[in-house]
Amino acid sequence: MGERLGWRVATEAALYGPEGFYRRPEGPGAHFRTSVHASPLFAEAVARLLCRVDEALGRPRALDFVDMAAGRGELVTGVLAALPADVASRARGYAVEVAGRPAGLDHRIEWLAEPPKGITGLLFANEWLDNVPVDVAEVDSAGVPRLVLVRRDGRERLGEPVSGPAARWLARWWPLPAEEGLRAEIGLPRDEAWAAAVATVGRGLAVAVDYAHSAGARPPFGTLTGFREGREAAPVPDGSCDITAHVALDACALPGGRVLTQRDALRALDISGARPPLALASTQPAAYVRALASAGEAAELTATGGLGDFGWLLQPVGIAAGTPDTPLDGLLVDVPDHEEQ
Repeated sequence: MGERLGWRVATEAALYGPEGFYRRPEGPGAHFRTSVHASPLFAEAVARLLCRVDEALGRPRALDFVDMAAGRGELVTGVLAALPADVASRARGYAVEVAGRPAGLDHRIEWLAEPPKGITGLLFANEWLDNVPVDVAEVDSAGVPRLVLVRRDGRERLGEPVSGPAARWLARWWPLPAEEGLRAEIGLPRDEAWAAAVATVGRGLAVAVDYAHSAGARPPFGTLTGFREGREAAPVPDGSCDITAHVALDACALPGGRVLTQRDALRALDISGARPPLALASTQPAAYVRALASAGEAAELTATGGLGDFGWLLQPVGIAAGTPDTPLDGLLVDVPDHEEQ
């Protein structure tokens, strides 16, 4: 309890150790609600994206869908179920998760600890990078950024000055003014994790969806927090809660990667949240009620100040994207190219 570690090491043990939070039998869905849990419309939109990738790839004989940080396989299950028959017959589903395979999961879904190599299709990481552990830096009274050390009960103190690659990452992506108490999460491990995930894609698209911030709008005191049983909680690295921090998606992006909001991405995938015409209520009341419920779910997925503000990082690999003649153009149009690192 008294040993103090950097937040990265402490979080790694708390989330993924033998008794870690993500190995609990109830799964993360019992503690927090993602877009996947909010509505089946999300999986349907991802299925549409997979179909567009399929077209861009020239309809290969085998089409891969990889669900990174799959929880209990909810997204990959929903995506496979939403595919049209001609695509579903060629689709292969993979769930990547540290926990064991849940009972009753569709036998077509392969359960893995690491993504397969040479993917042809779509790798989709929904709220994965925010759970890749990172160290925290805080500016001391002399204006020097130092690593924050933490005990298992959550008590902190400052350690050594940030140095080496971590210091260079801070200087490039999250420079801290010399003002005591300012904090930053050092996102270098996430950049490396994302690059490794993208490297498993032979041809296709990799997408990361997460709470995000970008250069020029970094939160001055960081975003490290916890979640337990549906409520935000103090981040305590004892395995009792999720520990998460928003992602600097602009730093993660590789050359050619583009970042847009979930709102824009889902609207490009035909999720708008528009109310059905009122005339439908009198002519087809049951259909109107269904359409109204669907519109409410879509509105939640695209809401300003909520899920719609999530960032989507799109990383095409070996396929054209953003040109007038590609099926992906409807998703990427008018999104500026990311600055190459």
